[in-house]
This record gives sequence, C-alpha cells and structure tokens, in this order.
Amino acid sequence: MTMTTELTRVLPMTFEDAERQVTDVLKTESFGVLTRIDVQATLREKIGAALEPYVILGACNPRFAHRALSASLAAGLMLPCNVVLHREADGVRVRAVDPVQQVKPFDDPALVTLAEEVRASLERALAKL
Repeated sequence: MTMTTELTRVLPMTFEDAERQVTDVLKTESFGVLTRIDVQATLREKIGAALEPYVILGACNPRFAHRALSASLAAGLMLPCNVVLHREADGVRVRAVDPVQQVKPFDDPALVTLAEEVRASLERALAKL
C-alpha cells in the first residue's frame, strides 16, 4: 500500500455544498467539527491577501481522541484531525490528514494501530462523498 500524507477527493459542487456534505459525512463516523478556520477571510483581514475559498475543519472523534491521549499525552500534538477544503478548477478538493503518517515520529505501536483505525474511519467518510 502506498503511503501518503493525506486522503483526498474532489467534489464537483459548490464550496458551501461541499463543506456541508463533508461535515455531515464526518458525523457518520462520529467526528464532530471542533474548529472552523476560514483561511480566506483571515488572510484578507490580516494582510489583505486574496485567496480562493479555503477552510480548515478541525475534526475530532472523542473515542479515538481519548484512546490516543491514554496511550500518550504527546498525541495531543496530532489532535484534532485537520480536513481542508479549497476550490480547484474541477470542484472542491477535500484533503484529510493521514493519521498513520502523523504518528510515525512517535514510534509507538499502540498509536500506529489506533491511527490505522482513524484512517479507515476517515476513508469511509470520504468514500461517502
């Protein structure tokens, strides 16, 4: 299996519809959106930069988070799971962090096993889009 740092899909729809659908499918895998960062608005406000719509959703599945923190308090460095949406020519690109790649530096078999479960859950969510 090829390892990448992200899980990704392109959705042929409006940005608003894509964000709504992503939020809804994350819920089907028990992920809630804890944070929503509107990067486009923030960069426009702070430095006057022009950017296409770009949103970072901080998604968290409480059971996975609890298990990760129980295995290692350093796991908090990887929480929440970031899901990014940005516009491309053919639709809205959705990118989710690959948790397996995130835990590699910790060299902890328990975290790797958990990260594989989290990745499978995120993959199932993205497959529903």
